[in-house]
Amino acid sequence: MGILNVTPDSFSDGGAFADTERAVAHARAMAAAGADIIDIGGESTRPGAAAVNAEEEVRRVAPVIEQLGGLTISVDTTKAMVAERALAAGARIVNDISALRFDVRMADVVRDAGAGLVLMHMQGTPRTMQESPRYDNVVAEVLDFLADRIAFAESRGIKKTQIAIDPGIGFGKTVEHNVALLARVEAFCKLGCPVLVGASRKSFIGKLLGREPQARLAGSVAVAVWAVTHGARIVRVHDVAETVDAVRMVEAIQ
Repeated sequence: MGILNVTPDSFSDGGAFADTERAVAHARAMAAAGADIIDIGGESTRPGAAAVNAEEEVRRVAPVIEQLGGLTISVDTTKAMVAERALAAGARIVNDISALRFDVRMADVVRDAGAGLVLMHMQGTPRTMQESPRYDNVVAEVLDFLADRIAFAESRGIKKTQIAIDPGIGFGKTVEHNVALLARVEAFCKLGCPVLVGASRKSFIGKLLGREPQARLAGSVAVAVWAVTHGARIVRVHDVAETVDAVRMVEAIQ
């Protein structure tokens, strides 16, 4: 899954692809480099990020999606209206970091469209999530949360075969929490849905290695390879070509 932020304020590439033409070109380049899914987001979810209204989010993402026919597109949003418009424009997956909690209509939109759905764990909101994350047992608590959200989605008519799950690396977690979750990727596979891991360029890599966002390629690729070899089926990354090469090499050896 290649990341395409059409935002002015994302932590790693804010503003780089806010222009529709550049965004479309980058999406096509990621697909050519081996991305199976392009994940398009119009609202930054970095720690402390301010909310964006639905109309502005649609204005950012819809024109890009409309020009990407033939690619599998996911829309990174918590808003039903944005999801609805993105799906109408050609997206096929809704990547909801709130796991259907922030907008009561989202489950209906996904169900009615027969879309794919990513349910992610997050403690708090993007604005508050890193203020003081606490868990008694982070792996058990995230597992319980995702099991509950799968059951909720199914209760609203969404089939389990439509769902992928994401433990939410970096979303209301300390460095130690993130490492603990990654160490137990296989546990999440037991919930019966494909597991997505999104760790690319995140701050825990910077803290462990002493690297700024643009210098976190090696750390990001290492996490992606670890995740795939321990059962993850989707890795959400900025650096598609390098990640694809690393994963293919490891798979060849296996």
